[in-house]
Amino acid sequence: MKCPSLARVATAKRRLLILGGTGEAAALAEKALARFGDKLDVVSALAGRTARPAPVAGEMRIGGFGGAEGLAAYLREKRVDLVIDATHPFAVVISENARLAAVAAGLPRLALVRAAWRPGRADNWTEVPGMAEAAAAIAGHIDPVVCQRVFLTVGERSLGHFTAFAEVWFLVRLIEVPRRPIPLARHTLVLGRGPFDKAQEGRLLDEHRIDLLVTRASGGPATEGKIMAARERGLPVVLVRRPPPPPGPRADSIEAALAWLDSRLAGSPGTDTGA
Repeated sequence: MKCPSLARVATAKRRLLILGGTGEAAALAEKALARFGDKLDVVSALAGRTARPAPVAGEMRIGGFGGAEGLAAYLREKRVDLVIDATHPFAVVISENARLAAVAAGLPRLALVRAAWRPGRADNWTEVPGMAEAAAAIAGHIDPVVCQRVFLTVGERSLGHFTAFAEVWFLVRLIEVPRRPIPLARHTLVLGRGPFDKAQEGRLLDEHRIDLLVTRASGGPATEGKIMAARERGLPVVLVRRPPPPPGPRADSIEAALAWLDSRLAGSPGTDTGA
């Protein structure tokens, strides 16, 4: 059996898997290919929760892996060299599976973590640890005269936490029409995919006469517009705290992630695993 030539081995491309589905992941894929395309193949993995995901540069894979073991098997089978977890900050299970799979496969893993939102002096925030607590916090803000209209941006899977408020009207924003009926007695659905700027969000708040914003503390600039618009109008905000990312290397910007890639492509594979 013939062995590959040394020249071929030296010029073989490395393979990067980006766990994505976010704007940051798409931007990272595009910039990684633009900067390292001569020595790097990029595969973006999306969970498949939206029927029409936004296009991304490079190869796209849609669907789950079957937990940490399934992801580790995929990493080995596809000969992945590097993993970047750029999923949503609330995708806790996926991020932990990425960490475990990278450790099992002996691969470097980086978490691309959005910068957190910081309250200003004019903010009226109620921070809570989870969706059940967010629903309880709504009850504290409801007033038959002043507060009956709530802007709810918590994702489709969390809407069931807010079914008890038959007297409240909800403005619900999702990326696409949900597969199941929205389980809220009084609501209007608006569709949109970020980024959303402050002016857009301000018009939405004014048009629907919003009294209260309930959202996840996702961080980053793409969806901060609603926070800034609420601040300008003196509206109260109920924020579900972001869960901490798994331990391991982190980057707080796309440029930092590219710098991490640059250092790994210059070095030898199999170092700096996501333990």
